[in-house]
Order: sequence, then structure tokens, then C-alpha cells
Amino acid sequence: MSTEGGSKAIIAALSANLGIAATKFVAFALTQSSSMLAEGIHSLADSGNQVLLLIGGRRAERRANEEHPFGYGRSRYLYAFLVSVILFSVGGLFALYEAYHKWSHPEPIENWQWVPVVVLLAAITMEGLSLRTAVREATPQRDGRSWWRFIRETKSPELPVVLLEDTAAELGLVFALFGVSMTLVTGDGRWDAVGTAMIGLLLIVVAVILAMETSSLLVGEGATADDLAQIKQALIGSGVNGVIHIRTLYVGPDELLVAAKIAVVPTESAVEVAEAINEAEVRVRAAVPDAKLIFLEPDIAHGDGGPAGVPAS
Repeated sequence: MSTEGGSKAIIAALSANLGIAATKFVAFALTQSSSMLAEGIHSLADSGNQVLLLIGGRRAERRANEEHPFGYGRSRYLYAFLVSVILFSVGGLFALYEAYHKWSHPEPIENWQWVPVVVLLAAITMEGLSLRTAVREATPQRDGRSWWRFIRETKSPELPVVLLEDTAAELGLVFALFGVSMTLVTGDGRWDAVGTAMIGLLLIVVAVILAMETSSLLVGEGATADDLAQIKQALIGSGVNGVIHIRTLYVGPDELLVAAKIAVVPTESAVEVAEAINEAEVRVRAAVPDAKLIFLEPDIAHGDGGPAGVPAS
């Protein structure tokens, strides 16, 4: 999958978050609202995360070398995992700490009371535009899947990260607006703490989801069941009778490694075997374009399906 859509969504989110973070910090300086501080830190953390995703995408483009013969595609997974760590620690834990502090020492919002409401409403609009961009870029790649299934199954980390971050940002802003509004109505600063705590818990949940998904990709995931079935089907054809065994692994978001032992038609001609392998590779790449690294070992299958010279298991 091309990174173009992901980069466009990242840049849109980064531009929105930098502007939103500045306005939130100004609002906090005027009102001392903990919800505004938590949201300011949240936007700042999101901005740093988007910079990390851009760095990861750039590092993943480096050419393969002797030390990294399969390239640097997994750099995108590493930087996406760092995003989850930052979101958890800088965003979530800080917000919970600030909520505890505000609950222990509640203070009403007395100065510039209209500022946080205006800032939050404007931020909700800007974050909504950023989320719309991410949704627009992700929709063609979703292939009719639900959004949750897309986040779980996609091998490209950028769009799921931006989608989750922008969704969390929108919900966080609603929580902040709730906390600030209730504080203004009741004069009780503990409502501000409640809104801040809700933001913290939300960020921790999103961070855990991101960590689980990206850590699975870092450890190594193979082709989806549908792609694996297509690869097996594509391998069988002229000169190839069957697939004895196969292993797949994503070495990058859009680079799938396929290693298989295939059963070729018995022949004494090495040229015919080589042609059968080459044709099989062409069929696989046509069926699953991500299958860029293909290693095929020819063998002759017995009647029981096992390779020659190897006892059937």
C-alpha cells in the first residue's frame, strides 16, 4: 500500500494539532482550567506523534543493505509503537495526575469564563476537519470492511494511528467541554477534574489498542487468510502441481515475503523447472501485489502430497 494517503492524513492532523495546542495553552493560561491543560498536552503529544510517523515513513524508504537485507520497512511499525508509548505516558498519565491534583484542590473558573468554551468549540471543528481527511484517505483502502476490522487488519500503521488519535481528540474535546461547562454552571472545580480524568482514561485506552496492534506487527505477521488462499491458488499452474508448505511474513507494510516449497511436474529439464517457478512468481504478484519477495523451492510430491525423500508427517 502506498504511503501517500497516510502522509496526507498525518500532515493534515499535524497542522490542526499545532494550532489547536497553542490556543488551548493560551486558554489554560487565562483560566487555569485543568481540562484545558490536559487537552493542550494531548494536542502537543499528538503533534509529536505525527512527527514520529513522518520520520518512520522516511526511514522506511532507505534501501536494503548487507546489514538489513530486507530493507527498513518495519521502521514504520517501530515509530508507530513509540506513538502509543507517548500517548500513554505523556497524554494519559499526565491527564490522570492533573485530574487528581484538581480534585484534591478544586478551583472554579473565575476569569475569562467564555474563553475555554470558544476554544473547545473551535477545536472540535478543526479536529473534525482533520478526522474527515483521515477518513477520506482510509476509505479506499478499507475495501468494505468495518472501521474496527480495518484498524485490526491493515499492515500500514499510519492511517489507523491518525484515525484513532483524531477520534480520541474529538471525544477528548467533548469531555473537556463537559467538564468546563459543568464547572461554569455549578462553580465547582471538581467537574473540571472529572473532565480531565475522562480524557486521561480515553488516551490510555487508545494507547493500549495502538500498542497491541503495532507490537503484533513488530513481532511479525503473515498474510491474511484471504491473501494466503490467493497465493496458494496462484502458485498452482503450468509446471506446478501443488504447494507442499508455505510461510509468509510482512517485512514492511507493503512488502510481503513468501517462502514456499512447491511440487513441480517431474521433468529432467532444469529450464522447464525454472520457467515453472518464474511463471508461478508472476501469478502470485498479480494475485497479491504486496508479495514482492518470493522464494520458491521446487520439489516432486509423492502420491500422499509429501516431498520426495521426506517421510510424510
